[in-house]
Amino acid sequence: MWNGLHTEASVKNFMKLFRTADAIWVNHGDVTVQMNGESWDALVTRDDLFSYLSAARNGSNAGTDVLQQPIAPIGNQEVWAAGVTYYRSRDARMEESKSAGGGDFYDRVYDAPRPELFFKATPNRVVGPGEKVAIRDDASWSVPEPELTLLVTPSGKITGYTIGNDMSSRDIEGENPLYLPQAKVYDRSCALGPCVLVADRPLSPGTEIGLEILRGGKTEFSDTTTLRAMKRDPAQLVEYLYRNNRFPNGCFLLTGTGIVPPDSFTLRHGDEIRITISEIGTLVNCVG
Repeated sequence: MWNGLHTEASVKNFMKLFRTADAIWVNHGDVTVQMNGESWDALVTRDDLFSYLSAARNGSNAGTDVLQQPIAPIGNQEVWAAGVTYYRSRDARMEESKSAGGGDFYDRVYDAPRPELFFKATPNRVVGPGEKVAIRDDASWSVPEPELTLLVTPSGKITGYTIGNDMSSRDIEGENPLYLPQAKVYDRSCALGPCVLVADRPLSPGTEIGLEILRGGKTEFSDTTTLRAMKRDPAQLVEYLYRNNRFPNGCFLLTGTGIVPPDSFTLRHGDEIRITISEIGTLVNCVG
């Protein structure tokens, strides 16, 4: 489970960093300030991001209307992901792959010191709020995976958090664990947003993650979990990711999912996926 570095105290001092088509914005409550002359990559690679944005809050208030159409909060960052970090995910992976003889792999990695880490997306494969995520044409069992996502600087410091949707083709991964890259990495297989939460402390283990899938305007599936159910500490995941790896523009790391729809469920075109993390907001995407 999470180690003692993470307290139960809720985040009280925070800002939200948004990207729109024409600017970068810092929002703190009712105050929204434009980051004039800033490039996204230069900004999010700063180890002092919280204090730097705190100073920017004193600028001219643009109001919150400018935040109505955010785009994916990503520049040239790679997106990576961790797997089998929740017990529920372990069970699901074992069940889907048992006929292929791979079930034991997931049981072992859940208890192993080394986490499962894999490459998820380049920026061009990522969509933002309101955009369409995709399901593979050659898959018959597709699900979203709602995940807390870390913003990590080139030095390996966690400076922010966003919401990630790690779209997955469960039948392809279940057929053979070696097919994981095909099940996970394809065009529009990842969504990020709506913003990056930059806080003065790590998120509480009690932070709730919620998933709701609507079909024809009606809830087809919904569930919640908390970060307390995550076995691995985010700092541990980052430490392993940065072993013998360089990220000149920083990176995003999806930390795994604790919400898995029943085996009878698969996404369809037109489904609306809503992922909420209380401190960050709600990421909404349709399948198309």
